[in-house]
Amino acid sequence: MVDIRLTNTKTRTKHSLVPIDPQNVRLYLCGPTVYDRAHLGNARPVVVIDVLVQLLRHVYGADHVTYVRNFTDVDDKINARAAETGRPIRDITDETIGWYHADMDALGAARPDHEPRATDYIPQMITMIENLIDSGHAYAVEGHVLFEVRSFADYGKLSGRSVDDMIAGARVEVAPFKRDPMDFVLWKPSSGDQPGWDSPWGYGRPGWHIECSAMSEELLGTSFDIHAGGIDLQFPHHENEIAQSCCAHPQGEFARVWLHNEMLQVEGKKMSKSLGNFFTVRDLLDKRVPGEVIRFVLLSTHYRKPMDWTAEKAQTAEDTLWEWRVLTKDVEPAAEPDPRVIEALADDLNTAGAISVLYTLKDDPAKLLASARFLGLLRPELGDWVARDLAVIDSMAISVKDGIATLTQKMTDLREKAMESKDFSTVDSLKAALTEAGVEVRMSKTGVELIAGPRLDAAKLGALL
Repeated sequence: MVDIRLTNTKTRTKHSLVPIDPQNVRLYLCGPTVYDRAHLGNARPVVVIDVLVQLLRHVYGADHVTYVRNFTDVDDKINARAAETGRPIRDITDETIGWYHADMDALGAARPDHEPRATDYIPQMITMIENLIDSGHAYAVEGHVLFEVRSFADYGKLSGRSVDDMIAGARVEVAPFKRDPMDFVLWKPSSGDQPGWDSPWGYGRPGWHIECSAMSEELLGTSFDIHAGGIDLQFPHHENEIAQSCCAHPQGEFARVWLHNEMLQVEGKKMSKSLGNFFTVRDLLDKRVPGEVIRFVLLSTHYRKPMDWTAEKAQTAEDTLWEWRVLTKDVEPAAEPDPRVIEALADDLNTAGAISVLYTLKDDPAKLLASARFLGLLRPELGDWVARDLAVIDSMAISVKDGIATLTQKMTDLREKAMESKDFSTVDSLKAALTEAGVEVRMSKTGVELIAGPRLDAAKLGALL
């Protein structure tokens, strides 16, 4: 069996994944708060974990993996959006979930086995909070329930900081009824215009952190294999999840492995609205950046490294994918991906290394296609953006591959004659014509290489044959 090795944020080491139950490998990814469009940073963990789930299903079996990704549909940001627009909260969250599905579908991300909405799990949250109060880890005051951080000795192990250091360095809400500045809200009162539910502590709503603990317990149990999310969730969200879940169920492990992807930049700068470089997945799709291209760029950097989105990377991805789609047109994929792709992914989900393998498979289109599809690339449902170009290619009397081969030989012959005569005018003329037709010309001491680009003009190419 393939040995999958993952870097566990909590232990800060890379080690082999040993599932609690190999017949049911369980994974939880923190999903979005549904009040607006998903930005590009939101998409990174979705695409990364999509590949991990593919790997897990490959190793343990398609029916032996349970993948959960939640929707936070009760939150102050959602309340604020409802107040601004005058729209019902449910309408906003339903619409936003629809947007989210459409955008993640466009990136080729398979939907999880379960997509729980927080508002469907309020009873489970109340039960967990009652448990925490009864066991001395939480206290009720003035309609609030707060978790007592110092009651959990291991608080801070995930982020690697002591409670006192956190108090000194963090901005925390200090209410007069808190016993300690680091104590966090499990339940809070709701006014008449805010969503709320009846509880032993009055009409109110849950705090953010308790939601994931209750939903993961209900769907995956008190112990499961992998908990994932962006590094920005490490503290306080994931730290608080660990505290409340482990105190509510001390017999369980909660999550055995923690995976955190690094943040995203745009052209070398932090993405922010103030810098004018903030955009959503939909913004890119509307600018005709194919979802497959976005996916390629997101996977081209290891998940534990900051990822820099640049126009140059997007263009390179588009050129590469266009070339691969031409190479694999009408090809049946091989039965299995290249073993080196599996090996790269098994080594801490090295998607960048797996993509580098794809570049070596141009002479084996069937293996290239199977390997790319394992990464969620070159799948038929993501190919609309090249459909028109491939239709033009179909109309040509000679295939692009054969045409490029013929023109490569022609350019090679002309170049050899020019090197003898020292007259390169015919070489320059053909090179200019090829470039005009959308063919990249690479010449070196070792020879001539022609590459069909994504803006290939089939008619102009055919005229050169």
